[in-house]
Amino acid sequence: MACEGNGMSDERIGEALIKDVIEEELKDIPSEDVPPLTPLAVEVKTEQEQKIVNQLSKMIRIIGDRVQGDKEFQDAIDGVAQSSSSKWDRFKEVASKVFEHGITWERIAVLFYVAGRLAVRMVEAHLPQSVTDILRWTVDFFRNNLLGWIREHGGWINSFSELAVASMQSMSSMSSRMSGLVIIFIAGLGLGSFITWRLTR
Repeated sequence: MACEGNGMSDERIGEALIKDVIEEELKDIPSEDVPPLTPLAVEVKTEQEQKIVNQLSKMIRIIGDRVQGDKEFQDAIDGVAQSSSSKWDRFKEVASKVFEHGITWERIAVLFYVAGRLAVRMVEAHLPQSVTDILRWTVDFFRNNLLGWIREHGGWINSFSELAVASMQSMSSMSSRMSGLVIIFIAGLGLGSFITWRLTR
């Protein structure tokens, strides 16, 4: 059952999640260099939606740590930032690369993470106005290419188990920060289970 059946919106959750991931990636950039993102994406309407966004955002960050070491993805992100041709076309190329083997929850998480890293690269390249473009492009791509799939697969609430597994696989490959990530994972799994239990009652 998609989130809509519980009074929650998969579209709102997805847009808020994209914004949250981008803001998280930009948190170490001086605030005067970052344009406001609030008017561009809808806000969640309920506490349950906010809890889902917060939990998914944590799992995406863990999965993103694994992608951060992928030179091919980093080169693709750099290619968009440095491109003199249409950045929208380059963004679509990167998105197509993420989903070249089909849509999965983990690949959706990777796209959102890539959008956040791309936003950081744009600010570093002194193109902060492009951050709003990245948010808009990612939201458009999400609505046009991913939202239908998300609804067909039970909504965001059904993403927790697959993303938790992907998060755990990411964590097992990182020994130095293992203990902190395990705590986050266990807390996230507990919160995800609680939210799922509450919504299915």
